[in-house]
Amino acid sequence: MDVLLTTKPQNHITDELSVIIFWGRNQTLDSNRKTVLNKTFHDEPLIMDFNGDLIPDVFGVTNESDRPQILIGRVTYIKQKPEDTVVVGQSVFADFDGDGQTEHLLPACADVTCHKSAIYLSKPGLNQWIPVLQDFRNKDTLWGFVPYKNNQSSVPITLHIGDYNMDGYPDALAILMNTSGSNQQAFLLENVPCNNASCRSVHRMFKVYWELSDLNQIKDAVVATFFDIYEDGILDIIVLSKGYFNSEFAIHTLKNNFEADAYFVKVIVLSGLCSNDCPSKITPFGVNQPGPYIMYTTVDANGYAKNGSAGQLSQSAHFALQLPYNVLGLGRSANFLDHLYVGIPRPLGEKSERKQEWTAIIPNSQLIVIPYPHNVPRRYLLYS
Repeated sequence: MDVLLTTKPQNHITDELSVIIFWGRNQTLDSNRKTVLNKTFHDEPLIMDFNGDLIPDVFGVTNESDRPQILIGRVTYIKQKPEDTVVVGQSVFADFDGDGQTEHLLPACADVTCHKSAIYLSKPGLNQWIPVLQDFRNKDTLWGFVPYKNNQSSVPITLHIGDYNMDGYPDALAILMNTSGSNQQAFLLENVPCNNASCRSVHRMFKVYWELSDLNQIKDAVVATFFDIYEDGILDIIVLSKGYFNSEFAIHTLKNNFEADAYFVKVIVLSGLCSNDCPSKITPFGVNQPGPYIMYTTVDANGYAKNGSAGQLSQSAHFALQLPYNVLGLGRSANFLDHLYVGIPRPLGEKSERKQEWTAIIPNSQLIVIPYPHNVPRRYLLYS
């Protein structure tokens, strides 16, 4: 397993981050075999497969430009932030429109107070930002993202992704504040069919679920994320809120009572490593690792082809709280998955892809993939 390390100067004169990648070698790291990126960063970089080739890339915003860049991988890609945006939140990546490709989602504001908030989407290879959420008004109250403040209880603008209703289209959780500043809450953003011209090219959009009573009762929310508390494949919600004093916090858990006849597949990809040399005839399992990419193809209840994909553990900073596994909704189709693909990172210089395919996967399966040996994908093990 490789290790990506971010460092700051000891004098802290600037907030620039340097990035060093130590490449794994057998059961340890080789300090002489490392890559020092020749750029400094505004913030922590992400690891994910941006172009859908089942090979993880490194994504970040450098101090040379305010444009996000793909720095390692097959793609050399630089993108300008959306026009007229002043505040830019944390990038997040998800298969937003269910086409099997990962899209780039970016929360942003057109003013420093975030009274004009929006979520933009960019598809791989297209130099265009498409707004998928601009309506933050609930009756007579206008809401927006919470701009970052340099204090202990403030968190950068972040979306947490998960398929709450298992329809195959990822939803999101976001922290919003009303424009008067009197209330700050967590809201569910549901992924629904597009109903306006601005998002027509991606066919999907986010809609704020204003009337989720249990969430509305939690005031001064700071972070909200998904988690499968009952290990049943249904994503529940965890919310962190401020207590009576700003130095105190409370954790709330909300059970997902979604009861529609929908299916899922839950996948975790382990590292396939031992703590030391693996004994003979014992398969190493390791722990979940950043970087793997999962993709499936199937047929929906109407007989149309359906695809889905997700990356595992792309981000670790700013209370990312990403799931250690991937839950992919299948909608109301009880058909077997025709194909399930899993890809893992490969060393520099290796040309063959480290990916494996399995067929005829039963819906509602909870799967464990052990990619061992790493360089022999046909021997990867799949457990359910």
